[in-house]
Amino acid sequence: MRRIAEIPNSTSGIAWSQNGQELVFSSTSTPTLTPEHIWTVPLSGGQAVDRTPSLSGTATTVTADSRGNLWIEMHKGVATEVDAFRDGKLETAYRWPAGVIQGLPISSPFTTGNSTMAFNVGDPSHTPNVAVARGGELQKITHEGNEALANVNLGDVKVVNWTAKDGTKLEGIVTFPADYVAGKKCPFMVLPHGGPEANDELQMDAFSRIISAMGYVVIQPEYRGSTGYGADFLSAIYQHFGNRAYSDVDSATDFAIAQGWADPNRLAIFGWSAGGFMTSWTVTQTHRYKAAIEGAGVTDWLSFIPTSDIGQVDYDLRLQEKDPSPMLQFSAVMHVDQVTTPLLILHGEADLRVPTFQGREYYVLLAERGKTVRMVTYPGSPHFPMLAEQRRDVFKELCDWLKKYNP
Repeated sequence: MRRIAEIPNSTSGIAWSQNGQELVFSSTSTPTLTPEHIWTVPLSGGQAVDRTPSLSGTATTVTADSRGNLWIEMHKGVATEVDAFRDGKLETAYRWPAGVIQGLPISSPFTTGNSTMAFNVGDPSHTPNVAVARGGELQKITHEGNEALANVNLGDVKVVNWTAKDGTKLEGIVTFPADYVAGKKCPFMVLPHGGPEANDELQMDAFSRIISAMGYVVIQPEYRGSTGYGADFLSAIYQHFGNRAYSDVDSATDFAIAQGWADPNRLAIFGWSAGGFMTSWTVTQTHRYKAAIEGAGVTDWLSFIPTSDIGQVDYDLRLQEKDPSPMLQFSAVMHVDQVTTPLLILHGEADLRVPTFQGREYYVLLAERGKTVRMVTYPGSPHFPMLAEQRRDVFKELCDWLKKYNP
């Protein structure tokens, strides 16, 4: 064993290239922990080099197949494709029409001397299935879920773009109810994703579909901090999650109202994890939403950063003993007196990513002040429930809360 290079931030994936004379991996050029560029380093050692300094998307990880080909998982907005990395350059290799490729391909020797690449693919109207590469294109070979969905009336799903008040260009996914008629104002939900360094993909989304089946228009905004839009957009969240990302999420609601989709008197917000933070924070900043649901959300940054099971310094690396105000600035528990929106809190009792006391602390403070709040915990559940009956209960609690407070 010998040292080849020291990487100052996180990495993802690693593969040989140049006939074994070089290593290729994904890493980040910003304070965030999510890898977004492709880097190489000679096997002889030395300084790693960013091979994609001007990348407009996000190269999240890399792998190699048995023939030495290098494959990159590339996020481009709400689409995910597989790119090839050859001679120090990226090029698009495989896309799935009107949908996404979920993760990197698996190369399997189905027959002697022949290797076939298999991909997981999905779109908003079909459950994920397996496709294989044939003649440079992907062909689906499994069709699980088609029979179950054959008699389900699904609403349209669209990718939309708008400009926030501060000039930031944003993108999102809108899911309409099955019976939607143009010009009709519907109950509306904004659904910020978790991560926060992640994105909503153009695929079947259970939450969007179930909520839209209640007659809602649902928008999933790709706020600053999302993958798929370049390193600057991704790293803009650093020390600014509570203002920049919040502003982007709230602008999605403004956009839906301006388009005539959303009834401004029937607005709701829901999110899990980082989306749960966004929900808990939003109801301290505005009273426009009639109902709110947060799942496993961060409510107190001062206690969250040192107690999560992974390093969370991509939010803020400043030390609390020097000055705790940056951590308290965007903590919902410091603004509980401002909350007027009925809030449902859902949390797993065995959550290590966002410890359960984050939800408990917020619940107690709200309840003590006479706010409308309910908390449901799931025994043995990690960051998101794994048991089917617990997942069903999440959906039931969500729907019941919306029916009661945003009818």
